[in-house]
Amino acid sequence: MSEEHRAAASPVEDEAVEEAAGSKKKKNNLLEILPTLLKFAAIALAAFVVVVTISVITYTVLNGNNSKGQTLIPENSPYVGTKPQYSYSTIVGVVRCNTRDATPYSVVVDVAIGYTLNDSQAQTEFTARQFELRDFIRNYFSTKYAEDLKPEKEPQLKQELMELLNVRILDTAKARNIVFNQLSVMEM
Repeated sequence: MSEEHRAAASPVEDEAVEEAAGSKKKKNNLLEILPTLLKFAAIALAAFVVVVTISVITYTVLNGNNSKGQTLIPENSPYVGTKPQYSYSTIVGVVRCNTRDATPYSVVVDVAIGYTLNDSQAQTEFTARQFELRDFIRNYFSTKYAEDLKPEKEPQLKQELMELLNVRILDTAKARNIVFNQLSVMEM
């Protein structure tokens, strides 16, 4: 009867039996792959831990107790550039003017212009253009507001003044550095 019972089973029952067997096969395949996946995950995690450990040990050995790290170059190293030396012209002298503020501030500035060391042509040009330089510097500071002349803005002032001198006033000589021996801004 069992054979007759099997033969008499409907096609729907056969499909249900096949689906149950198929889902068991899928579960079995997943169960077979899972240990391999876990093995690869464990290997990757172990490799990561080893790399991090080696990196920390290497960093500690290289730096020792030095918290500054390896980025600083010693001052006596041949790779540290030296700041160039310049000759300076103080031919301009002290210049006085007012700012362009609504209530003007008084500006007193003593400018020294740096040029290439021992460049006699530059010194000659600075001497020949002494009055042009004084007038240009007076006009330059007259166009500024007191806010523009604060100490924290001094590097920008020097850079701008140097570029303008090189473009508008000087021919053969080039200003390489600007130094303010005095820069006083006082409310009137």
